Amino acid sequence: MLLKRICWVFSLVLLASFAAQAAPTIEAGKELFTANCAACHNKNMKDKLTGPALGGTEERWKAYPREDLYSWIRNSQALVQAGHPRATELWNQWKPVLMNNFTGLTDEQIESILLYINDVYTKKPDTAKGPETPGDQKKDSGNMWLFGGLALILALLAFALMRIVDNLGNIARVQAGQAPVSRTLVQTLTTKGAVAFLVFALTLIFGYKTVDNATRMQRQQNYQPDQPVAFSHKIHSGVNKIDCQYCHDGARRSKQSVIPAANTCMNCHSAVKKGTQSGTAEITKIFASIGFDPIQNTYIPDYENWSDKQIEDLYKKWIGQEYMAANSLTAMNDAGRTVVETQWEGIVKALKNDSNGKIQGPIEWVRIHNLPDHAYFNHAQHVSVGQVTCQKCHGPVEQMDVVYQYSTLGMGWCINCHRETEVKFEGNEYYKQYERYHQELKSGDREKVTVSDIGGLECQKCHY
Repeated sequence: MLLKRICWVFSLVLLASFAAQAAPTIEAGKELFTANCAACHNKNMKDKLTGPALGGTEERWKAYPREDLYSWIRNSQALVQAGHPRATELWNQWKPVLMNNFTGLTDEQIESILLYINDVYTKKPDTAKGPETPGDQKKDSGNMWLFGGLALILALLAFALMRIVDNLGNIARVQAGQAPVSRTLVQTLTTKGAVAFLVFALTLIFGYKTVDNATRMQRQQNYQPDQPVAFSHKIHSGVNKIDCQYCHDGARRSKQSVIPAANTCMNCHSAVKKGTQSGTAEITKIFASIGFDPIQNTYIPDYENWSDKQIEDLYKKWIGQEYMAANSLTAMNDAGRTVVETQWEGIVKALKNDSNGKIQGPIEWVRIHNLPDHAYFNHAQHVSVGQVTCQKCHGPVEQMDVVYQYSTLGMGWCINCHRETEVKFEGNEYYKQYERYHQELKSGDREKVTVSDIGGLECQKCHY
């Protein structure tokens, strides 16, 4: 009787787990969107990226059967070739950009993605809060219910097996003319078998968490630290359309993209001496680090030997003059002194964090993107040869006032990109050696060549 009840509970838990797994959820949609869609579609669902904004997708497809939308997501080109009106319209708007195929997605998974898209699209933006930092991030609980369900099932199964063993033992005792042994629940749970199972379960959980934490090491998606200078990529890259490689000029010719030195900033800021948002507060940090006199419009000779007092007098004078000019003041008043002192305190705090405690010298930016030492990544190979856009990995930087880590930068994320990214053979001398692929593309035997086709999944390419 007890065994029958346990089997009944086991069946209910199993059915509940399957039902929960099949039901579309926003949480599952977020995971699926990040893994499959985020590389090409803006995660705010309102702005274009490599692909169109996804907000309002269901509304735009409402004139067609739901299955047509499923077919478009799984294999867009098949729907275009079939002459579907909506698919053809989208292709004419976005060609020659091809949408990746996602033939492995189930209807429930697609519905989860649509739920997540609609949730983000209709949610009011929180302008007071930026992306979460690692300390604020909630632990991913998307699969916790699955692990909890499996643990419960295993525990019930183990308990049922222990009861079966006890019953079989009692049957053997009765046949041998011995009295049966009756155990309480506490006695059953403290047997050698129960203790062994508990030790096994704890070892399994500990091992899983150890491996999981190890694979997440240094992977800080959405990491957004404060920088010594409040540099806005939105103003520079977005509003003023400065190309990423003008400042990060190493990206096209070396492994590292390089953090631009202050002399790169001075190419523009020797003339542009006040920021659109911060006035003199942030640009003066650059002047003070490199030794530029904004009043005389010259670099200061022997600046590395200047005392803190000399530096302070010069830049306080500059800040005060600009404050008075901006506010039509004829003399420095209390408010003016407050502005000067506040800005100077910020400058000293930002620039005196280096090892020698001096204002002069390179600005110490906080590194955001950091791969482990055993992973090899070459910017030039991706930017110059592969012609990969910066946004593919770093997201819409031109929309960020404060930069954060957009992608996971995990191994699975890189591998998925190599499987899906089409190699740009056209007019690229680097790929002339792949004659067979060129011939197959020309004859129509092959639609595209991905990075994985040219060895992008070989272990030694990234781990050497």
